[in-house]
Order: sequence, then C-alpha cells, then structure tokens
Amino acid sequence: MSAAPLVDVQGLVVDFPVGDGHVRAVDGVSFTLEAGQALGIVGESGSGKSTVAYGLLGLHRGTGARIGGTVRVAGVDAVTAEGDELRRLRGGLAAMVFQDPLSALDPYYAVGDQIAEVVRVHRTVSRRDARARAVEVLDRVGIPDAARRSRSRPHEFSGGMRQRVLIAMALACEPRLLVADEPTTALDVTVQAQILDLLHELRAETGAGLVLVTHDLGVVAGSVDRVLVMKDGRAVEHGPVTEVLGTPREPYTRALLSAVPRVDAPEAPGAAAAPSAGDVLLEATDLRREFATRGLTRRTAPVTAVDGVSLTVRSGETLGIVGESGSGKTTLGRMLVRLLEPTGGRLHYRGRDIGALGEKELRPLRRELQMVFQDPVSSLNPRRTIGESVADPLRIAGESDERRIRTRVGDLLERVGLDADWYHRYPHEFSGGQRQRVGIARALAPEPRLIVCDEPVSALDVTTQAQVVELLGELQRDLGLALVFIAHDLAVVRQVSDRVAVMRAGRIVEQGDADTVYDSPQHTYTKGLLAAVPVLDPTEAAARRHARLASATA
Repeated sequence: MSAAPLVDVQGLVVDFPVGDGHVRAVDGVSFTLEAGQALGIVGESGSGKSTVAYGLLGLHRGTGARIGGTVRVAGVDAVTAEGDELRRLRGGLAAMVFQDPLSALDPYYAVGDQIAEVVRVHRTVSRRDARARAVEVLDRVGIPDAARRSRSRPHEFSGGMRQRVLIAMALACEPRLLVADEPTTALDVTVQAQILDLLHELRAETGAGLVLVTHDLGVVAGSVDRVLVMKDGRAVEHGPVTEVLGTPREPYTRALLSAVPRVDAPEAPGAAAAPSAGDVLLEATDLRREFATRGLTRRTAPVTAVDGVSLTVRSGETLGIVGESGSGKTTLGRMLVRLLEPTGGRLHYRGRDIGALGEKELRPLRRELQMVFQDPVSSLNPRRTIGESVADPLRIAGESDERRIRTRVGDLLERVGLDADWYHRYPHEFSGGQRQRVGIARALAPEPRLIVCDEPVSALDVTTQAQVVELLGELQRDLGLALVFIAHDLAVVRQVSDRVAVMRAGRIVEQGDADTVYDSPQHTYTKGLLAAVPVLDPTEAAARRHARLASATA
C-alpha cells in the first residue's frame, strides 16, 4: 500500500462574502503533491492561486468564507482541524512565506525574537534555545553575521534579506511543506535568482515539499516539478513543468506564455514601432544627488544616491534604465522631472538649464515633464474619484471650465482603455492594471513631452503587464512622447527601449542602443544581470541554477 501524498486537495471550493451574497474565488480545484516535490501555481491576478495557497494552512478560517471539498496536508484536514491540531499544521507541518515581508514581520521587534517566538509556540524549549534556533536558521538562509543581525529590526534589512528572514521563520520548526506566495515579485533579478536558488537548496536538503505561487512563468520554469495553471478560480491545465511550458494544451496557457517578455528578442517591439528619435529633449551632465543622514546623536556623512550620471533623451525615443534595488534609478528619474533637486551637475530641458530653477520658475514646465509612479495605490488619493485625480493637472494648469475638464478627462480615460463613465469611481474599485492606466491618464492630462515611468509594471501579472507596455507604445507613437522607462525587469526594458542605461551604486556602468547592450554586454555587472533573468526552458533554467550554485561555492 503506497503512502498518502504530502498534500491532497480534492474539489476545493472557496466562496467569499460580498454584500448579501458570496463570490466564488476557487471552483473545484484538485491536485496532489508528494514529499520533496515542488508545484507551481500560476495565473493572472484574481485567478484564485493565492486563495488555494492560503487554504493549505486553513487561513480562510474565521473570515466568513465558505469552504468546500477536502484539503489534507501531512494527514491533517485543513478544513476541519481545530485547536492544537490546527496550530500544529500552521508552522509545524506547513509554513507560509508571504509576498510582502514588511507586512508579515512586526516592525517593532528584532527578527531573531520573532523567529524565536515561532519556535516556542510549536516546541517546548527555553528562550535561550529558541534564540539559538533563530540564529541557526538565519545563518542557513544566508544572513551574514547571523548572531548580530538577529538583533536587527525588519527596516534594517534590504528587500531580499527581509525575504530570507521570512524563509528562515518558515523553516524554524522544520515543516514538511513550504508555501511561498509570490516570494520574488518585488525583487530585482539577481536577488530573485538567489531566493529561488535558496528554496531549491532547502527542498533538496530537507525533503520538504514546496508550493510556489507566482504570475511569472519564468520563475516556475527552473523551480518546480509540476505546474497548475489557474483562471477564474479553476484549474485549466496541470502537468509536468516541461510539458506545460514546452507543449501547452490550453489556449490560456499559450496566451500566458506569449505575454512573457524575453531578453533574447531579436528586436524590441516597442522601440521598433516608435517614431524616429528627434533632437535632444533632455540632457543630464554629471548629475548628483546626496541625502543627508542623521544618527541618534549627531549628523552623519551624507549618502550619495546618484553619482555623476550623464545621459540624453531625444524626442520620440524610449530610454530604458535598469539596475538592482538601491542603484539610484528612482532618484535619477525623479530628478529628471525635477521632483527632486540635484545637488550637483547640470540638467537641461530643451536647451534650458532647469537643474537649479526654483518652483516658481519651474511651474510653466511642469506640464511638459510628468511621471508615472510604481504604486498607483499610493499615488492616487483613496478619498477622491479617479476622475478628480486625472483632472488635477488640468486645474493646476489654470483650466476652470468644468464642462471642458469633464470632457477632457473622459477622453483621457478612454484613451488609456477605461470607460469615461467611471469618472466617479474610487481607486479601490479597480484592479492593479486599471489603476496603473489611471496613473498614465493623469500623466497625459497636461499634454507632456516627456514621461518618466518608474517601475510601472513591476507588480502586474504578465498579461496585464503586456497590455500596459502596449498602451505606452501606442501613446508614444500617437503623441510623439519621449519616455524614460525605469525597471529592474530586463526583459520588459528590452521590449520597450531604443537605448538602455545600466545603473549600479549610483553610476551608469554601461549604456548604448538596446541590441548592443543586450546582445554584447561589456560590463561584468550587465552580464550578471542578464545571466540572472528567468528563462522559460526548464532544462536551461536548471543549467543556469547549477552554474550559479557552482560559482557561489567555488
């Protein structure tokens, strides 16, 4: 008689309460997972993939959700378990690695104390032994000087290191199943590769099963054995990763794969469709930006975020700026549209030095230099309708005729693929991709000549990402806009850019036309970034991982 699978999900149904009724988020999903195996659950936002993952730990309990079907993890029924059995499941038998470590970690407590608390909940150990276990798992996930860093708080770590802390917390009680919900979404490519390599190593060492939830098919290619593709709460395709990615049966899976941007594209589609670049519109020369810092008792040396950057942007072209988190990309972008004042260097717009202009002198130029921010949730006022947010630049520019404002806003909403009648809706009523379209409409309102897009698609699934990229390309062709496209996703940048600048530690280490930089990179850092980009071929992905691990241990 064969042993029962580690995970056995049969006919899972999850209905969430909405108003007087319920909305079905998961509709009859079934799968199994053996010990030591890895399953990737992929799909667009709203497909139900995270809902399935949360169900494995019984995290829908007490939310008002109606659960149907069976979910068994290591022999425990996650739907009906109560009390001690449920606590044993959560953290003891199965553990969750959440998408956003800043939300999952308590900002007031040292990370070592938080991990030790998890150990003491599930094991009868002393505080000293729990702390020792916390240091042990922090060391295992690659936190340097783990004993000292265990006393640090979450804000003292980088994004990638915070994600390692979450993985350490999940490992603290040696669970048989790790559930990772979009663990690399906000990370740059090199840190993403490190986290995925770490999960692979841990699975090989401990024999734990892994459920990896992601919208990025490149992530699952080198990280899992099997793939479950979800759409509208249903499983539309399920099989070995080589078959699902290599010879997909379902049109939806093929559509997901076709939407994935690739660094090996023969040409950048956005750039190819753009109008011919014209005269220099914006020129930065030796641009610098320092930020003052202050310790507990005295002012400390300033931090240099951008260190002597020189570049040009021509009318009608797209300049892509890539680099890891902390490389200075966003600071540079904000300086280019004068949301930040440079502390050194020169910034010329249409031949005029605007780097040192005061706000009064800048005001007439504001409408020509616009920015689309990374997070539309933060950049849109939740208490104001999207129509009013789009109308703000028009009113600031002096437009007072409400009829003309309403007509212009309606035209802008339709221009970015939204309904003009949605003027009175609020940001929370829209999906992530729709909110980003609102942000683009607001940037277009004053009829700019240059738009800086700061990570505009980083949190979107591949199909929504492709739609927003296509929209930007259309707007550029129709309006002759110059774009500066900032991203850590090298594949997306190649898709949209005429030229590319690679940033590291505040400096540009390489720049040139997109084909040259991608096909014949000269700088070691650029080569490393390109080598870390996920690929859709599982065999090649495994070979790249093996090469990275061999290099790390050499």
